[in-house]
Amino acid sequence: MSDRIALVVGVGGATGAAIARRFSSGGYRVAMIARNAGRLQALEREIENAHAFPCDVGDLEQLGSTIARVQDALGAPHVLVHNAVSATFAKIFDTSVEDLERNFRVNTTSLFFLAQELAPAMIARGEGAIMVTGNTSSFRGVPRRPAFAPTKAAQRILAQSLAKDLGPQRIHVGYITIDAVIDAPWLESAPGAIGARPPENWPHKPEEFYADPSAIADEVYHIAHQHWSTWSFDHVIRPFTEHWTLN
Repeated sequence: MSDRIALVVGVGGATGAAIARRFSSGGYRVAMIARNAGRLQALEREIENAHAFPCDVGDLEQLGSTIARVQDALGAPHVLVHNAVSATFAKIFDTSVEDLERNFRVNTTSLFFLAQELAPAMIARGEGAIMVTGNTSSFRGVPRRPAFAPTKAAQRILAQSLAKDLGPQRIHVGYITIDAVIDAPWLESAPGAIGARPPENWPHKPEEFYADPSAIADEVYHIAHQHWSTWSFDHVIRPFTEHWTLN
C-alpha cells in the first residue's frame, strides 16, 4: 500500500497524531496538517512515511496552497481524515460572533473546501474515504456551547450530505462521534484546552474514564476500510464507563 496516501487534517498530540500513526502502520504515506509546525516536524521524525504540512485550516487561501503542495509532493489522497477543531466554551454573553465564525471556518467550512478539492480525484479513481471526527455537540446544544455546537451540528449535516452524494460514486463518508474525554497529554497542564479537565471542573478520574487516542485511531482506520457492501455513516464511540449523553 506504499502508493496510498492519507491526509490527516488537525494533527494534535493526541487523536490526530494517533490517526497519523495508524495509517502509517497500515502502509500509507501520511500528509499531516496542523498549525503547530514544531509538533508536526517532531511527528515527521517519529512516524514512518509521514510528512509535515503546517497550515491554519481556517485560512482557506493558505489551506488551498497547502493542499496543492501535498498533491505535488505525494499525489492525490485516497483518504481524508478531518480531525481539525476550533472551540469556544462560554455562554452567549461571554463569547462573540468572531468566535462563532472562526469555529465554523475550522470545523465546517474547511471540510466543505477539502471535499471540493479532493473528492474529484477520488471519484476519478473510483474509490476514496472521507472520515470526520466529531463529538456530542453535533447532536445537542448546552449553555456553554452556543459558539461551538452549531458549527459541529453543521459539520455533521455537511458530512451526511457528502455521504449521500458521494457514496454512489464509491466515496465512503463516515462521521465518528467521540462521546468521551480523550486521554490527551496536556490534560493536566493546559486547563481549557479541547478535551481538558481543568482542576476546578474535572475531579481525578481513573484511566478507564478516558478514551484512548490509539483506540480511536483504530476505529477511524477500520471505518475507512469497511467493505463497500457494509458501509456505515454514523458512529458513536465511548468508554465502557461513560454515561451516555446521547439517548
